[in-house]
Amino acid sequence: MRLVDRRIGLLFGIFVLLLCAIGLRAAWLDTVRAGSLRSRAVSQQVEELAVPAQRGTIYDRHGVELAVSEDSTTVFADPLLIRNPASVAARLAPLLGQPESEVLGKLADRTRGFVYLARKLDLDRGHEIEKLDIPGIGTTVEPKRRYPQGSLASQVLGSVGTDNWGLSGLEQQFERELHGTDGAEKIVKDALGRPVDIVVTKRAERGKDLHLTLDAAIQERVEAVLAGVGQQYRPKGATALVLDPRNGEILALANWPRVDANDIGSAPAYARQDRAVEASYEPGSTFKAFTVAGALEDGLITPRTRFYLPPTIQVADRTIGEAEPRPEMTLTTAEILARSSNVGAVKIGLRLGATRFDRWVRRFGFGRPTGVELPGEAAGIVPTPRHYSGSSLGNLPIGQGLAVTPIQIAAAYEAIANDGVIHRPHIVAGAPAPARRVISAATARAVSKMLEGVLAPGGTAPEAKVAGYELAGKTGTAEKPDPVGGGYSKYKYIASFVGFAPARKPRLLVAVMVDEPQGDIYGGSVAAPAFQKIVSFALPYLKIPPD
Repeated sequence: MRLVDRRIGLLFGIFVLLLCAIGLRAAWLDTVRAGSLRSRAVSQQVEELAVPAQRGTIYDRHGVELAVSEDSTTVFADPLLIRNPASVAARLAPLLGQPESEVLGKLADRTRGFVYLARKLDLDRGHEIEKLDIPGIGTTVEPKRRYPQGSLASQVLGSVGTDNWGLSGLEQQFERELHGTDGAEKIVKDALGRPVDIVVTKRAERGKDLHLTLDAAIQERVEAVLAGVGQQYRPKGATALVLDPRNGEILALANWPRVDANDIGSAPAYARQDRAVEASYEPGSTFKAFTVAGALEDGLITPRTRFYLPPTIQVADRTIGEAEPRPEMTLTTAEILARSSNVGAVKIGLRLGATRFDRWVRRFGFGRPTGVELPGEAAGIVPTPRHYSGSSLGNLPIGQGLAVTPIQIAAAYEAIANDGVIHRPHIVAGAPAPARRVISAATARAVSKMLEGVLAPGGTAPEAKVAGYELAGKTGTAEKPDPVGGGYSKYKYIASFVGFAPARKPRLLVAVMVDEPQGDIYGGSVAAPAFQKIVSFALPYLKIPPD
């Protein structure tokens, strides 16, 4: 009997000890751990989500939508509430457009109470997922960026990331204005993880719209012309700009190959680059206009000054010849520019000398960014006189030994087209465009008149003529530097043409650059016809009457 009593007493003691332990545990959870447990419980029932603001719309000058934001569906899950991850993954994967194994990996992660399954799906796809009514799977609406015009101006517009932040182009440059202010909301879920209520804790504010100077119709035509150049000459790439020389407004800025703005990530890096502002190249003979303009402004020559031109000219250790062999001859300044004589341009550059030549190069804006409202603008490469070699004045006056961007060359030609005044090129409507005088109106008109000869019989670009209009322009054919062997490549060239129309009161300025054309290399036969096609469309489209 005593043994039984002892056993009963022992069991009772153990029971009392267990009861005390449970009581102490309960008290500890209710006091010490109460805060953390309460927050965990709430977090399993309430999920806080950021609500991206709807980005502002980007328009062309006539109100054509180039970039818009529209509603899309984002799908999320609470893995802790998914009873059969494999079955759920099999049902969701086709609708999410993802491999089943990838979806399963997210659903099977029991260490997380929230995980995104897909962002920015079409609303129809989101409705299909909602109809499945799977516990632990939820959806919400967030804005998605779309480019209604497809590839139009895609390198200029740029791209937006999954989290609604601009990554490139104007989307990046004007991120602060376009983005708006993000909001926040709480999603209240039931025990099965299904949303039962959505509480907006901070309302999102839409971003500001952006109006551009671009003209969608001209942009489309320019891109079509470059596509034709790409098909015919199979170049590495091509770029074209159309500006209004009266105010610096950019009417079109195009790069080839084209890139689908709605799938910009699938394009190679070279195609995504906005080469009009980011890429530097040696301009070749298009640069001769500035050599002539500087010498005219300094009173060293006139359009009728005659130069004796041997077949070649020796400058230090370099012998410079013409694009095509010729006998000795005498040409005026105007004829040197019209026929794009290398020897003649070098003689004019030697008259200027290193200091004055450098002053004019920089006065036209080379060696520094133009300030156009696009990210990643390069400054180009312009050596200073103290870095000149003995042969530099044999290279620089003909556009070799320095590098410029397409936007720089277009802006510099504005001084010739616009009575000696340059405006900062700009692509945002209403943006201030400060102007500065580079050369006198008389010098600008004299150079412009000489550039008309480039399109005349005997000039280097008669293919650029447009019936009924007097045009002015300059061809360029430049060897590309050889990064491996040094010096210049004998197989890789930049073909270019810069011109304006009408010649006497210009309203259009067009620059075309073709990188490594195949089969033909000359600016007059590769780039000038592209200029002609662009201007032939733009002049009547803008209702610019013939001369």
